[in-house]
Amino acid sequence: MVRLRKRRVVPFRSAGELDAMAAAGAIVGAALVACREAAVPGVSTLDLDEIAETVIREAGAVPSFKGYHGFPGSICSSVNDVVVHGIPSSATVLAPGDLVSIDCGAILDGWHGDSAWSFGVGALSRDDSELSDATRLSLEAGIAAMIPGNKVNDVSRAIEAGTRAAEKRFGRSFGIVEGYGGHGIGREMHMDPFLANEDNPGRGKEELVVGSTLAIEPMLTLGGSDTSILDDDWTVVTDDGTRAAHWEHTVAVTEDGPRILTLRP
Repeated sequence: MVRLRKRRVVPFRSAGELDAMAAAGAIVGAALVACREAAVPGVSTLDLDEIAETVIREAGAVPSFKGYHGFPGSICSSVNDVVVHGIPSSATVLAPGDLVSIDCGAILDGWHGDSAWSFGVGALSRDDSELSDATRLSLEAGIAAMIPGNKVNDVSRAIEAGTRAAEKRFGRSFGIVEGYGGHGIGREMHMDPFLANEDNPGRGKEELVVGSTLAIEPMLTLGGSDTSILDDDWTVVTDDGTRAAHWEHTVAVTEDGPRILTLRP
């Protein structure tokens, strides 16, 4: 007897449900824009957290990060050598030239939006500007692979290809942070499947179908790929002290091409 293997697909939503996710995502986008506008020298990451929470709650949504496994903030605020999951703090005061990554999530009517943005406090150095641009280009390459029939690893492969293309463009190498990546998203913030940021032929066999949703989030460094978690059990830093960038969008597969659900105003 031949046993047929069950087809595994990335969880999918109806058109109306994607619209609901886009409504949550628009609030996230507005919060990120507000954070960037407020990110000037002398402002603390706790100030940015309060701004983001105000935007989210005034829109009728709830910050999805706050209280998540005990996380104390409404945003993750990661500055310079912090890759992800930086805890907002009054002691972390922004200075000219800092590279800031803000990760933000919101829940509206039970649906989640999740997005991250890296930017400078004032002008960035050439190195940091190329790092952020490379991370954005990797994200865009992953988004372009969100088409029906592709597998999750096709998206991972595209993200890595975007990084390699950026390396050629800028004439330098970037570290792809190990052990972190994107994820399924919907009525929960973190769902299966895990989305790696580099090609892994042994994983990511789930198929994308119309309505499938993933949070795509490449993280690159100016140095190596190794990181450590600080004593607060959240903050992830580069082991070599080099700077890191993080870009993320929640994206849906549609018949008309990839749809970004976390657009910024």
